[in-house]
Amino acid sequence: MNLNPKSDFVYQMFALIISIIIVHTIYVTVIRPRANVQLEAQAARFAAGELVDVERSFYIIVHDPEQETCTILALWCLAIIVRKYKNGWDERKIIKPDLLEVAPGTSILPEDSRKYSRALQALPEIERDLLLPRTLLTALQRFGTTRNIQDVSHAIQDICDSEWNRLDSDLSLIRFCTWVIPAIGFIGTVRGIGNALIQAQRAVMGDIVGVTVSLGVAFNATLCALVLAIIINFLLHQLQQFQERLVLDTRRYCDVNLIPYLQMRQNDQR
Repeated sequence: MNLNPKSDFVYQMFALIISIIIVHTIYVTVIRPRANVQLEAQAARFAAGELVDVERSFYIIVHDPEQETCTILALWCLAIIVRKYKNGWDERKIIKPDLLEVAPGTSILPEDSRKYSRALQALPEIERDLLLPRTLLTALQRFGTTRNIQDVSHAIQDICDSEWNRLDSDLSLIRFCTWVIPAIGFIGTVRGIGNALIQAQRAVMGDIVGVTVSLGVAFNATLCALVLAIIINFLLHQLQQFQERLVLDTRRYCDVNLIPYLQMRQNDQR
């Protein structure tokens, strides 16, 4: 799993820029032109005195700037989630029984820990920095130094706990966005209701086009923001479960493939 904060920052900024470009391009070329055509047609029919049912097409619902901003943030969160899933799959691929290469019935004595550590240190750097190799390497080094199996178990637990805390901390940006998206939707709601109140006098005189459009902005912004927030929260929940299982599987691997093979000499147990 990538432990380089600078790399994560560069990826997140790049993903944000790409999200802005993609979403704004779609809005400028597709969504807003089609929404404007529909809104102008409705306004013309209202002006002609026709009884018109206000359309709630997809383009009208999402065409306002608040919805565009929420969509950009949601796409940005999705890009970050995809990267974290990829990092997790890279971690999971290395969880295999032959990683430590301990033959059945073999006992690992404290002086043997250096031999097994060299096998882990020989891994490519990108694999050596993953959670399981780091945990195994630390555990073996602790066993060679302290000659105490209980200390090894504590070291494994500490590394897994530290990794889980780091993974949870790395999700803070996504959690922030899941709060910001509904907040931006409520801003659109306030803006729409405010515009509707400004045009209330015209509605009393019979011109209700402005009021209906403004109220549409208000409720459409909230609708879009809440839907996007629900989707991102669901993906975030799934990602947290995936990462938690990864840490638990790492701990279980050590408990099954390392701890049972550790053995101290009788003079070490005194």
